Parts: sequence; structure tokens; C-alpha cells
Amino acid sequence: MSGDEGIVAAVDADALLGPRFAALPPLSLYVHIPWCIRKCPYCDFNSHEWRRSPASETLPEDAYVDALIADLESALPGIWGRKVGTVFIGGGTPSLFSAASIERFLSAVRARVPLLPDAEVTLEANPGTFERTKFAGFFAAGVNRLSLGVQSFDDRFLRALGRVHDADEARRAAESALMIFGNVNLDLMFALPGQTVDDARRDVAIALSLAPPHLSFYHLTLEPNTLFHRYPPSLPDDEAAADIEDAVLGMLAQGSYEHYETSAHAKAGYRCRHNVNYWRFGDYLGIGAGAHSKLSFADRVVRQLRWKQPSQYLEQAARGTPLQEETNVSRRELPFEFMLNALRLADGVPASLFAERTGLPISAATRAIADAARKGLLEPNPTILKPTPLGRRFLNDLQALFLAESPRDPTRAMARRVVPADAVRGPAARP
Repeated sequence: MSGDEGIVAAVDADALLGPRFAALPPLSLYVHIPWCIRKCPYCDFNSHEWRRSPASETLPEDAYVDALIADLESALPGIWGRKVGTVFIGGGTPSLFSAASIERFLSAVRARVPLLPDAEVTLEANPGTFERTKFAGFFAAGVNRLSLGVQSFDDRFLRALGRVHDADEARRAAESALMIFGNVNLDLMFALPGQTVDDARRDVAIALSLAPPHLSFYHLTLEPNTLFHRYPPSLPDDEAAADIEDAVLGMLAQGSYEHYETSAHAKAGYRCRHNVNYWRFGDYLGIGAGAHSKLSFADRVVRQLRWKQPSQYLEQAARGTPLQEETNVSRRELPFEFMLNALRLADGVPASLFAERTGLPISAATRAIADAARKGLLEPNPTILKPTPLGRRFLNDLQALFLAESPRDPTRAMARRVVPADAVRGPAARP
């Protein structure tokens, strides 16, 4: 065997090795409640309109909470002894459920996993479901952070987006949520059908007047398998959308919000800890209909998918078989999946985090890192993985440099959801 052949053999053998973890990443819990009042035309999440029928006038809350608890119990062997730092209850519209159901579920969680004493517990809510007594009940149940899906404070755009609430309801819900929880995120969107820069500025001004500790502003995108994708509305063109985005970002910066992630803005001390764990490639157990998990073990990283249809999930969870699919993430995919998340953070991450969270040496990504730095998309600092301003503007191009060279269609690989789809909104993640 020649020297060159020996090198090739060594590289091939190395490529066959899986990850090796000295310590497992932090663990979060994502919980999916799939029902909503009405499916929004831009929504591509696993959400289902609740349609009353003569046989069923109410949501199957008790049965679904039973299924969630059974799902969690079936997952315990894979996370045994690991502490859970954050819980995120997303949907759908989780605030359709009663405070009693949320309390029963959270009590079951505390009885089965070591939830950290200061764990962040977020519930997503729709202003159209707001009731002060009910939301105070969520807080009493242990929810300490609320994410309110406002989307706009303008009735014209709320109608265009198919929302079930109006601007007054949005403002009242936000004001009351801030009084009850304090720690509140307001979800808003920009580049809406017919929106101008002045329209967007008015939305931002109202949001700033409420002074929430966290704001998420998402660029409206036409996702496949949505009504807007089939029947596209007239949206601002690229130049107009860029002007709107610049205006939004400028006002948020003046309001002392830190733009710490692509779509997330926070006051000091109020970053969304749950989503930061995603972006730093931490682990998450996802339970509920269609929920995704990413779990690390000593020698592998596993992705899981629960049954998607609510009725099917209820049936399978009751049988103790909530998983529809489980796959190992290959060594070739791990660098891309890490970068797809970590490069969303404005501050970047320490280069050492790559080995900690993928179980691979940084050499597995050095070629792509050098290529990104040469193209001006990544800071040329060997101790940190941080996108440059150009890299943040062309984030998809930067992330794509880390796609594994394989015969698979790279566009399909890029489209894979490596953050749980129902815990995210927009390009990759929602708080």
C-alpha cells in the first residue's frame, strides 16, 4: 500500500466513525398541541382547525393530556437522569386548552423528569383566545413566559393574514399578558400584502409602546402546502421588503432591543432560553402530534418524529408507540445541522462548541469554514464561528457551504427541518 493509499484508507475509516460525546448537550422539552380556531393561510405547521360536531362539542383535552403523559413516559429511558432546562408548549394554539389541563400536564412533567427550579416554561397563545382569568390560571400552573401571536396591530393586515383577532384584541391581550407574566414575547410579521414602510413603522411603534421584553419580527414567506402558496397574495417586491426590514430593525435597535438572532430581539436578560438551546445545537425531546426530537447519546445523534394526525397520535400514544420514525443523524450531516442553527446567532458561538455539540472534531468542518471566511461570510477568527454582516444578510448561502458532499439532492437536504417545525416560525425558529 502506498502512502497516499494509506491516507485515503485512514480518511475513509474516520468517515465511518460516529460522534463521540464527553458530555451530553443541555436538554429541552417541546410539547405540541395541534388544534387552532382557524388555519392561517401562511401557516405550514402541523395545525388543524377544531370543527365542532354533534358527536363532539369540545376539544379532547383530557385524552390529549393523557396521550402526552404516555408519550413522555415512553421517552423516559432515552433521557433518564437528564435535567430539563426549558419547556415550550407550542401549536396550533395551546391557549385553546384550559388552565387545568396545562396544570395537569406540567405537574406530570415535574413528577417524571428533573425540571430545573428556574426552568423557562413558555406557552404560545392567540389574542383571539384571551381571557384574563384563564391566562392567570396558566401562570398559576407554572407557565412563566407567554408568546403571543399578534402578527400585526393593523386590522387590514390581520384580515389579510386570516387572523381571528382584531387590533384592539391584540393590544388588550398584550397589555394583560404583560401584567400577568411580565416575561412576554410578541410575534409580529412584516412584508405583508400591501404593506408600506410607514405601515410597518406604525406596527413597530405600537409594539414598542407596550414595552415587551422580547419581540419577534418575521418576514412573511410563502411556504409550500399553504393557501398563500397556492393563491399568492400581492407582496412587497424584494426592494420594498428590504426597505421595510431596514426600518423595522432600525426602530428596534433604537428601542434598546438586542438583535441576537435572525428574527429575535430582546431586552437584556430576556433572550428566549428554549430557542437559544436549539440554535446552540442542544438536545430537545418533542412530544405531541407531529413533534420532532433531536437527542444525543454517547455515540450517536438521533432524530425522532411523532405521528402527525391528532387522531392517529392519540391512538398510537395510548398503545405506547407514539414514534412514527427514528433515524440516526450521519456523521456527514452533523456539521451542516450544527451550522444551520448556530449561524443564526448574531454573536456566533465558540468554535469549541462544534465538538461539544456534534461529537466531532472541528476538522470535520474546516474546509467549509475556510471557504466561508474566504468569501467574507464568516469571521476569520479561529476561536469563534460568527457570521459577518454579509453572512447574516446571505445566511442561506453561508449555511449551504456546510452541506455534506453526497449524491443526494442538496436542495432537499437544505429543506429538511432540523429544528422542530412546530417550534419554529419563519426561516428557522420562533421563540
